[in-house]
Amino acid sequence: MAGLAAALGSGAMTNSMDELEETDCILVAGSNTTTTHPLIAAKIRRAVERKGAKLIVVDPRKVELVRFAHGWLRPRPGTDVAWINGMLHFIFSEGLWDPSFVHEHCVGLEQLRETVRAYSPDKVEQLTGIPADDLVRAALVYARSPRAMILYTMGITQHEYGTDNVKSLANLGLACGQVGRPGTGINPLRGQNNVQGACDMGALPNVLPGYVPVGSDAVQARFGDVWGVGASLPGHPGLPATRMFTAARSGDVKAMYIMGENPVLSEADGNHVLKGLEQLDFLVVQDLFLTETARHAHVVLPGVSFAEKNGTFTNTERRVQRVRRGISPRNGFQSEWKIIAQLAENILRHRGNTGQLRAWSHDSAWDVFEEIRQTVPAYAGISYGRLEEEGGLQWPCPDVEHPGTRFLYARGFSRGKARMFPVTYNEPEEVPDAEYPLYLTTGRSRYHFHTGTMTRRSRGLDRMAPAERVEIHPDDAKDLGLTDGDLVRIVSRRGSVTARCVLTDRSAPGLVFATFHFSEVPINRLTSAITDNDSGIPAFKECAVRVEKVVAEKVPPGKTDR
Repeated sequence: MAGLAAALGSGAMTNSMDELEETDCILVAGSNTTTTHPLIAAKIRRAVERKGAKLIVVDPRKVELVRFAHGWLRPRPGTDVAWINGMLHFIFSEGLWDPSFVHEHCVGLEQLRETVRAYSPDKVEQLTGIPADDLVRAALVYARSPRAMILYTMGITQHEYGTDNVKSLANLGLACGQVGRPGTGINPLRGQNNVQGACDMGALPNVLPGYVPVGSDAVQARFGDVWGVGASLPGHPGLPATRMFTAARSGDVKAMYIMGENPVLSEADGNHVLKGLEQLDFLVVQDLFLTETARHAHVVLPGVSFAEKNGTFTNTERRVQRVRRGISPRNGFQSEWKIIAQLAENILRHRGNTGQLRAWSHDSAWDVFEEIRQTVPAYAGISYGRLEEEGGLQWPCPDVEHPGTRFLYARGFSRGKARMFPVTYNEPEEVPDAEYPLYLTTGRSRYHFHTGTMTRRSRGLDRMAPAERVEIHPDDAKDLGLTDGDLVRIVSRRGSVTARCVLTDRSAPGLVFATFHFSEVPINRLTSAITDNDSGIPAFKECAVRVEKVVAEKVPPGKTDR
């Protein structure tokens, strides 16, 4: 969200999901939407098949939406800035941009135009592998559409220069005036049901609830009285999760409290993560199950499932919705917020800071939400009563009379003007070479979620996808002497894993795809700990590997070299 917030003022989805069926053009970049966001994919299909919307898909893999696309751009991994700048080059040179919108609402135009002059379609073809004619056709469709929406996910953000990728997409939307109206916008699709809500509540190292920067003058006024903390709030940002393990290895971080996360499988460079956990003096894990991470903990606290909780979720379109528990937790189990509050109270009593206890004296999830309304202006007009009556409200909703906000920036930008960034293409640090000639990119399947902690306990889902199947293009398989179903060893600079392969043209030549759902094939032992400087997100989509055929009788599937 760092790139979009820098450009527009907020890192959230600018528009609503229903607007997909009202738009004229949908550009989907770095998103296997059918697998990861199936309801949104269904809206895209209806927009194309019933409403006549044009669909442009940009992805190195032949994702399912390609079947319905009017244009498919297949860039090499890590070259997103180049193809976006190439579209802008053509749009500016052909006069297809929106001067009225840009001059009134944006800053940075001249620097951007100067930067993209170097990205002619022919030059972009050399950098990305996208044929120049295909790039031009996509630019024409997007720029000439009265209303156009951009959707993106982790295929854009999980790169060494992921923030630059997002800034570039924002440049494209702003240049064409495709922000601030229904059926337009730049829209990140969140990876889980409450990622947006967690960010809104300050579950980031550099902001507090409502995106108040840590250490800013607004902190004391907003939180001092409500939390009873005086001037004792931290004045400097903390570490993003991806950098905590480096700090643990160096001894700068002594303890961790991990909730609902399984970084042993989900974080990049899993061996690095394990070494960090082993260096900790104290590790607490709070989860539904004894995960691969929980097995390293000194203390495991029991979490509860969504079916046992009351509260709210805020989904990808900024919609706040009530969550009501269907069953009561078993004796001795309680909601995570209660566990956190009890820990805080015990720490405060131990330190003698009893004056701050009132900040933790909530009796229910309703109490917690009332505090949110006090401290997060965008939620001020949202109440449990309204959510019960209206079924969900989209922030910002600043007062009880406000209907919620379907799309952002109708009246301009919160900082006055949006910012265009003159972003240049930089080659990723890790690229294929003679020793590691292929790219590995990771993602999800339609049958499992993240590290499989929940979905692999479903017999039906595990029956549909019981084991990892690594995707390899038939041309690469021929060069390697592989046939469908062979056992292969995938080797990176950080380790190796073994799995069965499936030969498919879904992956481009030179590209290997695998999921991170299976503990037997911990694919993130291979990925790089290189992160984006601004967001701290690892470059999961850029990992150089080689693939070797192995003899099944000698190496059982799932063996991992550490």
